Amino acid sequence: MKKLNKEQIYKRLSNEEDARACKAIDANACRQVPGNFIILLFSQLFSKFADALLNPKITLPWLMQSLNVPASFIAWLVPIRESGSMLPQLAIASFVRKLPIRKWVWVIGACVQSLCILAMVGVAFTLQGTPAGYAIISLLILFSLARGFNSVAAKDVLGKVIPKQQRGNLSGLAASIAGFATLTFGLMMWFFSQQKDQDIVITALLLGAFMWLIAAFFYAQINEYSGATEGANNGLLHALAKLRILYQDTQFAHFVITRALLLCSALSAPFYIILASKQSFEFSLLATFIAVSGFASLVSAPIWGRLSDLSSQRVLVLSAVLVTINGLAVFVIATWYGDLLLNWWLMPMLYFLLSVAHQGVRLGRKTYLVDMAEGNKRTDYVSVSNTVIGILLLMLGSIGLLESFVSTAELILLYSVLGFIGAISAFFLPQTK
Repeated sequence: MKKLNKEQIYKRLSNEEDARACKAIDANACRQVPGNFIILLFSQLFSKFADALLNPKITLPWLMQSLNVPASFIAWLVPIRESGSMLPQLAIASFVRKLPIRKWVWVIGACVQSLCILAMVGVAFTLQGTPAGYAIISLLILFSLARGFNSVAAKDVLGKVIPKQQRGNLSGLAASIAGFATLTFGLMMWFFSQQKDQDIVITALLLGAFMWLIAAFFYAQINEYSGATEGANNGLLHALAKLRILYQDTQFAHFVITRALLLCSALSAPFYIILASKQSFEFSLLATFIAVSGFASLVSAPIWGRLSDLSSQRVLVLSAVLVTINGLAVFVIATWYGDLLLNWWLMPMLYFLLSVAHQGVRLGRKTYLVDMAEGNKRTDYVSVSNTVIGILLLMLGSIGLLESFVSTAELILLYSVLGFIGAISAFFLPQTK
């Protein structure tokens, strides 16, 4: 009866008439799809909510400001959080390839992230100023390394236990539910914004640490069958040699270029908040942006997930176009109709549209990458792609240093141009099915 219930839930969530319809996964894994789908859904839900709570653009800067940490430390938060988890992935993939069962890599990574967050809370109660800055940055580096292990293992496990044309749906559902949780938390922050900012941030961090532990618990329940371990003894030098696929596999190289250009959706986001904060810098405003971001995930992620299963390539095109149009609108308004920015609802609305587009970029590129390859080839794709993107992220992120010479609106325009080029590049990507 329990098995039947799982299949019924899976059918409703996946919109599949045949809950055993499998594509590009092992026959043994096919029998476990309904249960694994539900387990992965819960795990992704809690991990995405935890990610939203440890926000390098909002939560951590606010904590560091309350501890009187110098601004030079705060400037490193986003690069370390994003690039720190990507750059070591060639070496990480070499280790992961040795393991026939890879879910435990993700579980351990989630637990390490939880411990890092708890340690940051400890820093908040014991340190101030520069020592607190060094401690938080060190913990964030360790946190990002754990994220790197999770990233390599997650896409590989997803490709082993969930069939094609259901992977984007799963990620979309999880992002949507996590968006609802983030929206609720953002509204709570707004209502309690009169309290000490540090108390609210510490509450967010403690909740995030707890969410990671719950996510790890669910992930450990996945029924994963042994996978390929070819090349297990090749080590890091062989992993570095995998960079060859950038020129040997033209579709993969094209995807990496497109993904790099579409970083504009993430890199431009802080400048939307900077533009809004120039009108009014209050904690309630940042809480509003958190709530808006959660609402965007709630309403758009399921749609993007379904569309990604139909054509992840078209999702990349559509979301890139939306980033471009939205950025152009911000530039025009800020340059020639600046008085409109005094309306409190305008920038949150534009940030909502950017967040919707960013969800499309994330779900589209994740689904495209997982569908593009199978077995250890998928692990190589993930590690090489993330390592290259980690380097390019630092390079493209340095565009933000131009703010001393150009306006915030002009920076957003520059990222919009990258989005337009990314849309063109995505348009010419081959379909994965």
